[in-house]
Amino acid sequence: MIDNIIFTNSAAEEFISQKDFGSAARILLEDQKKNWTQLYEGYKSLETVKTRSFEFDGFKIKVQFNPGRIKSSAAKVDPKSIKERRCFLCFENLPPEQKGIIYNKEYLILCNPFPIFPEHFTLPDINHFPQEIKESFGTLLSFAKDLHRHYTVFYNGPKCGASAPDHLHFQAGSRNFMPFESEFDGLKNKYGEEIFSGRTLNVFGADDGLRRFISIEGKSFEDVSSAFDIFYGLYDSLISSGEEPMMNILSSYGEDTGWRVVIFLREKHRPSHYFAGGDDRILLSPASVDIGGVCITPLEEDFNKITSGKIVEIFKEVEIGKEYFEYIKASLKKELNRESSAG
Repeated sequence: MIDNIIFTNSAAEEFISQKDFGSAARILLEDQKKNWTQLYEGYKSLETVKTRSFEFDGFKIKVQFNPGRIKSSAAKVDPKSIKERRCFLCFENLPPEQKGIIYNKEYLILCNPFPIFPEHFTLPDINHFPQEIKESFGTLLSFAKDLHRHYTVFYNGPKCGASAPDHLHFQAGSRNFMPFESEFDGLKNKYGEEIFSGRTLNVFGADDGLRRFISIEGKSFEDVSSAFDIFYGLYDSLISSGEEPMMNILSSYGEDTGWRVVIFLREKHRPSHYFAGGDDRILLSPASVDIGGVCITPLEEDFNKITSGKIVEIFKEVEIGKEYFEYIKASLKKELNRESSAG
């Protein structure tokens, strides 16, 4: 019964009534640290993580040694392995100590027991639907707004970072923990190309040498959603694989600025370093947080031997090719301007 995992707290309920799910989630986290041993130990382990930082032209990439993330980094996501294991995001399989907040009658806000952020949550659908952004993008925007006081919301595609590709979910983590968030405006100005600029919507494409991304910014839910739909259609038609085109997404919201959605375009799930032997092997499987500027290495030997050159190799191997990216930017510019003229 899902009622068994619902978190009850009068202060949290007051925040929920105000649509401030971020503050309610904070109360949940503090309660769960006290009453769920696995979560407490997960956060205690954060106190011992090691971090290195590498400077690039206009941005930085941090590398975090976080042994608690080995289960996620090494997760087997092939169809056979997925079929043979119990889904750890279905509410009937959650640990008995785990509690959550119901969101819009369709999702749960759960504390992530293997944290990367100072405050880290998983946001699964109550039902067991496959990981897919096309029909759930509106939920991503809603989460970004309703958690915005404290958190950034992100999405990992089923083929590029989701450790549960069979169960629709988002994640949320402490705002500005990822360097990319505070660097975004500088990166957009330095490396970006304006694709569309309107009264309520701005779309850019940028290539900073490691990441190729499309950004959609706007105060209108409908305009941001429409721009994403147009992008998705173009991207999907270009890839034409019959599966969701590979992407990682960061979404945030500001009271004065509205939504900011950043879509990192991918070509490959795991780089060759992940499967290499000997000193060439680095157990780093880039997903939203890594691409956002915090690369997670669960093995200390990888943390010690990684270099800026290796980071470049790993990122460039998994990002979309330059020719495809240029085509998407040009097509998106044409389509958005056509839609604007028609409207």
